[in-house]
Amino acid sequence: MKIRILSYNIHKGFHSFGVKFVLHEIRQALRETKADILLLQEVVGENKNHQKNLKDWPSEAQFEFLADSVWSHYSYGKNAIFDERNHGNAILSKFPILQAENIDISNNKWEQRGLLHCELQVPEIRGKSLHLFNVHLDLWESGRHKQLHRIIQRAQSHVPNGAPFILGGDFNDWSQSLSPLFYEFLGVHESFDQNQGSHAQTFPSFFPVLRLDRLYYKHLTVSFTTTLTEEPWSNLSDHLPILAEFEIE
Repeated sequence: MKIRILSYNIHKGFHSFGVKFVLHEIRQALRETKADILLLQEVVGENKNHQKNLKDWPSEAQFEFLADSVWSHYSYGKNAIFDERNHGNAILSKFPILQAENIDISNNKWEQRGLLHCELQVPEIRGKSLHLFNVHLDLWESGRHKQLHRIIQRAQSHVPNGAPFILGGDFNDWSQSLSPLFYEFLGVHESFDQNQGSHAQTFPSFFPVLRLDRLYYKHLTVSFTTTLTEEPWSNLSDHLPILAEFEIE
């Protein structure tokens, strides 16, 4: 069996420059990827101001709007919380979510970050669950390294030995200093690095240079990786999505 997993920072449903609202176009584009699991960052749970002033703003939370009838199981990690709005990470899945927990990994009041950990029941994985971590890390390198240690601690304490494991999201790791540490302490591989020899270039979407988005994995085999670079993706969020296909060992 193969599982298609996509990771994407949706920029709260706005075009890369933050002016045009494109969540409806994002939903249609995501459907066409035929991904089984979505790891999404910068997902809005509620924004009362936009709900009043944008005619195309959905009545439900963005993760529910995107999931619709395609991904019937989902979990939302509310990280950035304000009086009138909130946003965070979300996991959308075609497979049942057995357990979900959102862990606060914030380092300061300006960057409210979380680690969304979901345990999925995939029928073809016998006797074990698929564990997913979805993260969006700090802009500052010192903060990212603190978060790396918390991610490692969580994986070591809550992911059973031998369980298939995916760690994905927007790592903001423009210096590419995190991967060697994840490789060493978690025993993971990164899907694009393994399959193509380097991390995917995903930011900014209109001229991708920085390698910020990753899909690390363990106890799976990567069979296919691609960065979705063509239209409409280059005209949607400020990031490009990455898509990887894994075989169950």
